[in-house]
Amino acid sequence: MTEPRYKIEIIEDHASADFVFDAYGRTPADLFEACAKATFGVMTELNRIDICIERIIELTADDINELLYAFISELIYLKDAEKIFFREFVIQISDDSKSLTAIVKGERIDHGRHIIKTDVKAATYHDLNITHDSVYYRTRMILDL
Repeated sequence: MTEPRYKIEIIEDHASADFVFDAYGRTPADLFEACAKATFGVMTELNRIDICIERIIELTADDINELLYAFISELIYLKDAEKIFFREFVIQISDDSKSLTAIVKGERIDHGRHIIKTDVKAATYHDLNITHDSVYYRTRMILDL
């Protein structure tokens, strides 16, 4: 049986002011997509987000951990500054894992249509450490609610 491209496991035994999850991806881009979907999935129902806005994100960092942190932080910034929920993520990561280009798609937040579960204020760098085994890239991510 083939393993899925990515998966997310929510960790329940942490402070209520945090959302903690383990994310897995077959590639670094799949891992980043899993983290992005978990970030927006804790805020709203992803299937209720229409695709009518597209943004391009280009980032560089010193290593893959900082790149993931910068990517999730940028998504949270766009959510706050432009009032957009994102649902689709097409991510390309450089071979050295120090830069990315992402096309992210979604729509403006509509309080009449979107179920607002909670708000993510920030990504944290605590416990963020990407590892790789024979199948998945993996990390734990903590979001400040």
